[in-house]
Amino acid sequence: MKFKRQIKPYRAAAGGWGSLEATTRFVLDSKAALKNMRNLMRMNKARGFDCPGCAWGDDNKSTFSFCENGAKAVTWEATRRMVDTDFFAKHSVTTLYTQSDYFLEYQGRLTHPLRYNAETDHYEPISWDDAFALIAQHIKAMDHPNQMELYTSGRASNEASWLYQLFGRLMGTNNFPDCSNMCHEASGTGLKRSIGVGKGTIRLDDFDHADAIFVFGQNPGTNHPRMLHSLRHAADHGAKIVTFNTLRERGLERFADPQKPLEVVTSKAGNISSSYYQPNLGGDMAAVRGMVKSLLETHRARLEAGESGLFDQTFINAKTNGIEAYLDAVDNTSWMQIVAQSGLTQAQIREAAAIYQSADRVICTWAMGITQHKHSVDTVREITNLQLLFGQLGKKGAGLCPVRGHSNVQGNRTMGIDEKPAKAFLDALGNHFSFEPPRAAGHNTVEALNAMLRDEVKVLIALGGNLAAAAPDSPRTEEAMSRCGLTVHISTKLNRSHLVPGHEGLILPTLGRTERDLQATGNQFITVEDSFSMVHASEGIGIPLAETQRSETWIVAGIAQAVLGDEKVKWRELAGDYNLIREHIAATIPGFADFNAKCDIPGGFYLGNAAAELRFNTPSQKAEFNASALPASLFPTLDQDVPFTLQTLRSHDQYNTTIYGLDDRYRGVFGQREVVFINPDDMADLGFTEGQNVDIETLWNDGITRRVSGFKLVPYNIPRGNLAAYYPETNPLVPLNSFGDDSGTPTSKSVPVKLELSEALADQRIA
Repeated sequence: MKFKRQIKPYRAAAGGWGSLEATTRFVLDSKAALKNMRNLMRMNKARGFDCPGCAWGDDNKSTFSFCENGAKAVTWEATRRMVDTDFFAKHSVTTLYTQSDYFLEYQGRLTHPLRYNAETDHYEPISWDDAFALIAQHIKAMDHPNQMELYTSGRASNEASWLYQLFGRLMGTNNFPDCSNMCHEASGTGLKRSIGVGKGTIRLDDFDHADAIFVFGQNPGTNHPRMLHSLRHAADHGAKIVTFNTLRERGLERFADPQKPLEVVTSKAGNISSSYYQPNLGGDMAAVRGMVKSLLETHRARLEAGESGLFDQTFINAKTNGIEAYLDAVDNTSWMQIVAQSGLTQAQIREAAAIYQSADRVICTWAMGITQHKHSVDTVREITNLQLLFGQLGKKGAGLCPVRGHSNVQGNRTMGIDEKPAKAFLDALGNHFSFEPPRAAGHNTVEALNAMLRDEVKVLIALGGNLAAAAPDSPRTEEAMSRCGLTVHISTKLNRSHLVPGHEGLILPTLGRTERDLQATGNQFITVEDSFSMVHASEGIGIPLAETQRSETWIVAGIAQAVLGDEKVKWRELAGDYNLIREHIAATIPGFADFNAKCDIPGGFYLGNAAAELRFNTPSQKAEFNASALPASLFPTLDQDVPFTLQTLRSHDQYNTTIYGLDDRYRGVFGQREVVFINPDDMADLGFTEGQNVDIETLWNDGITRRVSGFKLVPYNIPRGNLAAYYPETNPLVPLNSFGDDSGTPTSKSVPVKLELSEALADQRIA
């Protein structure tokens, strides 16, 4: 496949004609245009299917309830291209490993269960019964349950996830590494410590009532485009959108609604951000601390003048704990440290504080630009501190909004996919099924990979996802996976993880979100939970490509049946009727009473949020201020200067590790992915020129060389000393053991690196 490589700045607004053109192109390229047009009309609708992309909520108002990237996800899944047994007979694993991630997934849908033959280096067909028997053989040969790792992707349904965790706990392990460990773990940890619940406190329609929305560390135009509709609607109604993001992103600047014909055919577009600040990578906590410092000065000045203060003292006194220690921490933080760490001027920070002060109802929203640093938990808690000072919880149009990634990543955690499960959940599970669940904490993703490297893992089962491409330190991750006795991947499409099998390997082909799930009692639906704690029913409509494809729920039940039998749980009965699974969920998880009946509610049902009701499930039964100091350094273990801090990020033709194409339209990159965004002044100081190829090398302290080569320099509006490049291509640069304090999340947004000109000087100039 050949692509025209060029760097061409994108002048148009996000959305608009560009989104319509891209959507049409992907629909036609799927080789199933009519099928996918029908799919798109049913996506995010009542009795339709939920988007397999991001976890943004459904407004249930729009004619078309999908965005460009949702359309890409659907057409990518509902393709007629097939990766069948003939394909694997032609291509060895070693040969496929040399291909790009884009090539691998572009080949189409997996259709048959496959077993890796190490002697021939090919995947070969295997029956479902034999596949389950092989898994059971390996699991029963383990010395203890913790030699198994049960990885989960964020797109697995509530039903499949709940069944998966039940299997693991009946086996005796809490080893549930999942994609949350690599993205939003800091949000859950920080929010639990501050307000007692690890989820956002707002609902989707709160955006319609906010006076100001502070957006930290996210790029909705690419990662969750439907959020732009909410931001645009809020801005049109007078809300101030204040953005803190290291890169200038088109979706946070201007947006043309593809559902408004006038905006598609003309240059008319709406502005999103009224103020846009570009902090250093990892500098958001300092920026928020500076805002509080400025607001505290005004608060005290008013009190001294005999006026009422700025802060909501009634809320603080009644509902919070630790205000004195926190304000002492603010006083002890100097403006010099705030400015140096944030990369913003004192004037900019005071300006942002003034906007916050003028708003009665404020939403603070963030994503992985906040959560993938060493001090991410403290940053989440600092944002929460700001909201607590003004009593911004429990009222319409205000609150905290972590924007999750994959479509059911929040639901997976609700269902018990958690290496540190709550005692109440384990008690409920144990009482319901009359067994004693394991109580010791299991492995998160980084811990699981390290256990594999120590040869402590005999079986890895991955319910979706692409661990080899998603995890940090790619060579070490791949080595870890290859050391397992058996790797099992439950997948819709071929990906990098399948090409680093353990001593034995299985690929089990599963149905997608768009497809009909016919079981013993008829067509089934599943449920998912969005970022706003809304649970939606989702029912596929497409005919599966092959009779040998199975649902995730059926596959999990088949594994459990083969390993545990049906003495305690009738696994096959549950797989044949998902209503039975939902009855068990209702009996074991709060908020799901009458689960099956609630699934008929148009638009889904709300799980509720104790903190939004001002009930704080913390030890003090109050919201807790956090008095942590700003970090002394992003890299406290390094004893050398760090020329650049790199963040890994997605391109526009990408969702997580799935590469839909080689363009990043809004950033002006076409036909290529090995690029690095750099401030033009930094490039000039190095003596480099636009379009030259450079090598990027990590500065770390473990003696391991981490280096990627041949990345084209692209000048971009990014603060000096900061770089950005796409993952998974730059995942080899992220040290496995560089992770967030108390979160275990890889520090993929703060990687210390240096640049050198590549020795191979081909393609030095931009086409």
